[in-house]
Amino acid sequence: MTSPHTAPQPEPHPGPRPKVRLTEEKETLLATLYGRAVDSRAKEPILGDPTAADTVRRLDYDFGKMRLSPGNAAGVALRARQLDDWTARFLARHEEATVLHLGCGLDSRVYRLAPGPGVRWFDVDYPEVIALRRQLYPERAGYTALASSVTDPAWVAQIPADRPTMIVAEGLLMYLTEADGTALLRRLMDRVPGGELAFDAFSRFAIRVQWLNRVVVKAGARLHWGTDAAGIAALSPGLEIVENISAMEIPGIEKLPTGNRLAARMSAKVPAVRDMARMYRCRF
Repeated sequence: MTSPHTAPQPEPHPGPRPKVRLTEEKETLLATLYGRAVDSRAKEPILGDPTAADTVRRLDYDFGKMRLSPGNAAGVALRARQLDDWTARFLARHEEATVLHLGCGLDSRVYRLAPGPGVRWFDVDYPEVIALRRQLYPERAGYTALASSVTDPAWVAQIPADRPTMIVAEGLLMYLTEADGTALLRRLMDRVPGGELAFDAFSRFAIRVQWLNRVVVKAGARLHWGTDAAGIAALSPGLEIVENISAMEIPGIEKLPTGNRLAARMSAKVPAVRDMARMYRCRF
């Protein structure tokens, strides 16, 4: 497996610029794509994902209206890099494995990590998102894109049930209801023999003040599920939280622009603000 962030990037599909027609929570995936693109053009990128920048250029969409600052882009890149690192470490220990990337959006994680021939990688998202991915990214050995809402139980039957599994969810769980989100994660953990679960989650306080989240408001989306470490641990008796990191204290936070770095440092002193967004790595 190629090291994360140094993997060869896919050659883009030639052809006309695909027009984007995504609304509500589906449209928010464009903000994270744009964040990775902005980071890739930085003098010292954090994630360094040139595919994101190429994808932004190729889409018929006005990304300028997002007004994403370099600090916001760096935050997106830090979260993506953390999930990449956790996934890469899992795959280094398990050459024969499955990766489930839930709510994959237009993320090129499978190309960044370039998993080996023993890995079966599944990207799952709404049919219109997967249709857009297929216009943008080439096929890859061992890779399957599943066009479905992640909460539909039917697609889970396609997942191998005989190998360790890494489940990754970035910017997804907060858009699900608590009932749907917990049912999804329990369903997946019941399907496979064991593995790890890596994701970001919002607190209940973050859900209450979601009107402050400009990307969510602008897209007309709504956040639903807020939780904490106790709520995560309650998902399954066999679930162990191995790492639990505030987004304000994520490794590499020192790479943020000075103003953002100072704001994060001050915010981390206020527990309710520090815990608004956290990243979890769990073993089950």
